[in-house]
Formats: sequence, C-alpha cells, structure tokens
Amino acid sequence: MFTIVPIAAVDPAMVEALLDTAFGTARHGRTAYRLREGVAALPDLSFAALDAAGSLAGSVQCWPVEIDHADGGPVPLVLVGPVAVRPDLQGGGIGRALTEAALAAADAAGIAATMLIGDPEYYGRFFGFDAAPTAGWTIPGPVERRRLLARLAPGAVLPAAGEVRAARVQLGVTLA
Repeated sequence: MFTIVPIAAVDPAMVEALLDTAFGTARHGRTAYRLREGVAALPDLSFAALDAAGSLAGSVQCWPVEIDHADGGPVPLVLVGPVAVRPDLQGGGIGRALTEAALAAADAAGIAATMLIGDPEYYGRFFGFDAAPTAGWTIPGPVERRRLLARLAPGAVLPAAGEVRAARVQLGVTLA
C-alpha cells in the first residue's frame, strides 16, 4: 500500500538518493538530464509515493522544456520523468500511479503536450505516448528514436521538426 503526495512533502535529499539507487550515480550524463539543465522541476506536476511506514517508495518529476522550431517561437511542453521506484517495491504499481498523477495534474493545468524518453510499448499502452510526433525532433544527446515519445491533448499540435531544450519561457504552472 502506498500514498501519493506532492513531491514538496519529501526531503529533496531523499529523492536524490532514490534516483541514485534506481538509476545509478552516472545518471546525470543521460540525455534526459541534459534537457533539465538549468531549470527546476515543476512542483505542481511532481509527486512522491510513500509506503505504509511513510518512507519514500517512488517519485516522478516533471520539467519545463520547449521545442525551438523554424516556423515560429518556442513551443512549451513538459518532460515527464524520471519515474523512480525503490527496487524492493518495483512491479507493484507505484510507477504507474505516479505517472498517472503527473499526467492528470498536467491535464488539469491545461498542458497541451508532454514528452518523455521511455519504453514505447509501456508508455504507449498505458498513457497514450507515441513516437510519431517526435520523429523530426532533435535533442541534446543520443537517444533511440523509438524511445522519444510525446502525448498530446486533444486538438494540440506540435512542430514536426525542431530542437527540444530546457524551457526559456514559463509554463502556466508554478515553477520551483
């Protein structure tokens, strides 16, 4: 059993320790981390899972990013992840519940598009993410094209090509 709470309710050092456990200390060199450089996570879209004893069981953070494209100004979207779950609790639905909470908060805030780097079979089946909208995007660092995914709100349109980078404009949600 676990409870989902705003990430602000958890000590940031505990979240960092969980991320080190889940992804290793070399995680900062990954492409997704390059997209987060210089910006703070969006606290209104970021959550933690606590186990029955109140210990940190998992976390998800969301980040402001944008697509810079030739046909106009930058288009804001939200980068979902990392989604981390304590290894002894993986497979129990915590990661899925955290992702659902983040996406529900993004939808409620009117966020037109979210993106992530992840397993297309999992994120496509459960959350509606797809690699098709990202086919012409570039990002800072290597990525398996099939793992660069986007999820659009009904009627939302994203540029077919452009560079994804850390946001330089503020989204309509609270920035930390």
